[in-house]
Amino acid sequence: MSWRTGYRRRMRAWGEALWVGRWVESLLPGVVRRVLEGGEPQPGWIPRRVLAVISADIDNTAGVGAVWIVWHPKSSRAREHTALLEWYDEQWRYVGGGSGPVDDPADVDVIEVRGGGGALSLTRSLDPPHSFATAPWISCAAVHLGRDVGHILIGNRRIAAPEERKLVAAWTSQQVNRGARPVIVAFGRDGTELSRIGPHDSLDTHTWARLREEM
Repeated sequence: MSWRTGYRRRMRAWGEALWVGRWVESLLPGVVRRVLEGGEPQPGWIPRRVLAVISADIDNTAGVGAVWIVWHPKSSRAREHTALLEWYDEQWRYVGGGSGPVDDPADVDVIEVRGGGGALSLTRSLDPPHSFATAPWISCAAVHLGRDVGHILIGNRRIAAPEERKLVAAWTSQQVNRGARPVIVAFGRDGTELSRIGPHDSLDTHTWARLREEM
């Protein structure tokens, strides 16, 4: 492949991500409203083959949220987007997000964390000068779950496992701790703990135990 062809492909991908990102941002207010009302996040007027809202998480207590969207999910050029939101100035506002190729692991035993993103809180503008290191940081992660999981705890928040076994979770922390996520614990339908994954872990405890048995 010549450098010109590679350049054109990179520019096309960048243009598509920018265009889709604007579409995603315009859809967020409706998605948030439906989630807060207890409804499905997917816009009824958009076919899922065109744009699928995989998951949306709104934490009213922390005033943050995240939406996980896949553009053309059945296409070989499918791309996923995570959008971060914050309750700021009496409304939910778009803070930032990320975009990339679809990363969908197969045969997840219990928990697997993939993707995600982060952005500085809009409240940083209220902070005194030189407070960048302590400015609030909003993060999210895509969580894939096994079939036996009934619900998970992300920090102190309980989230029921969706039928699709995929969800996005949002949280906030200080900028200096932005690389750490809350402890995620998976429970079976009977309330038994199945596995957990720590703030900096790449694998959950169930997977580690299985790998040790195979050695």
